[in-house]
Amino acid sequence: MTTALTGPVTLANLPQNRAILEGSARTEVIDLSGITALDTAGAWLIASFLAGNKAQGRSVTITGANAAQTQLLETVTEAMSLARKEKKRAVHHRAGDTLSQVGEGVTGFALGIAGSLGFLGLVMARLGRTVVQPWRLRLTALVHHMQHAGLNAVPIVALMGFLIGIVLAFQGASQLRQFGAEVFVVDLIAISILRELGILLTAIIVAGRSASAFTAAIGSMKMREEIDAMRVLGLDPIELLVLPRVLSLVILLPVLGFVASMAGLVGGGLMAWVELGISPGMFRTQLLSNTDVSHLLVGLSKAPFFALIIGVVGCHQGMQVKGNTESLGSRTSRSVVVAIFLVIVVDALFSIFFALWGV
Repeated sequence: MTTALTGPVTLANLPQNRAILEGSARTEVIDLSGITALDTAGAWLIASFLAGNKAQGRSVTITGANAAQTQLLETVTEAMSLARKEKKRAVHHRAGDTLSQVGEGVTGFALGIAGSLGFLGLVMARLGRTVVQPWRLRLTALVHHMQHAGLNAVPIVALMGFLIGIVLAFQGASQLRQFGAEVFVVDLIAISILRELGILLTAIIVAGRSASAFTAAIGSMKMREEIDAMRVLGLDPIELLVLPRVLSLVILLPVLGFVASMAGLVGGGLMAWVELGISPGMFRTQLLSNTDVSHLLVGLSKAPFFALIIGVVGCHQGMQVKGNTESLGSRTSRSVVVAIFLVIVVDALFSIFFALWGV
């Protein structure tokens, strides 16, 4: 039995054509020679009818379709087939799929770390060339990024350090009071903040603040093809965009760490005064007698390494952005996560190193 469709088979008259097809239960051939217009909705109707008959074991053929109609039907049929496969894959979830996803995630993370290491080598090569030829350094860009990535972060870093000092003093006082050793809260605050917490929390704040900003700025330029235009003009994007950002963090992160440490001591001293009655003079005396400046130097010695990690990861993720906003958002989030993760890992390695050497 042959069923002929005539006139326009479009979204506007879809119900009428559906009624024609559904009313012909024994259709073996669909004649499209009389169709004057066919859109995606009409092609979907015909493809759905063919798929339904095929599922019931009946074969239906198409005749009279021109080249454009045939191509549209093939495209819609292929899209419907892919959609059914994806739906079937989602429904029939296997236990191994979760393990596969975990493996893909770990592999992707490892490849990202390896890519960042390669990018680090490229940055260090450009830095070496800049040391040999210092006039290549963009001083204006360097000062600009020192202002935005460093000096503008002083308020939030100082506030963070102040609050961390208060928390340490309060918690330390609660525990040391049980043993009558309240005065040693000064040593607890000083060593914790100067050696570890001051610079570590500063690096985490800068990673969340500056790494994301670097990725967003460079990623936006990548989306607008400005970086490709630089390369066409013979300009080096690493030298123009990456090096000033990385150097600005290397220069100013030790300063931010020092500010956080001093603010932490002020906050801890204030809470020790309020909670334990340790006067500022007594706090200062205990601090100078039992705490060596080496603790501050140990903490600040980590700052350039943390800065290098944050800058390289943020800029590298920006360079990986594709030409859409979804990629930009994904890379921005990833830069923060990777930078904070690497900062914590490197801090742990430094702690082990200093402990082994008795520093």
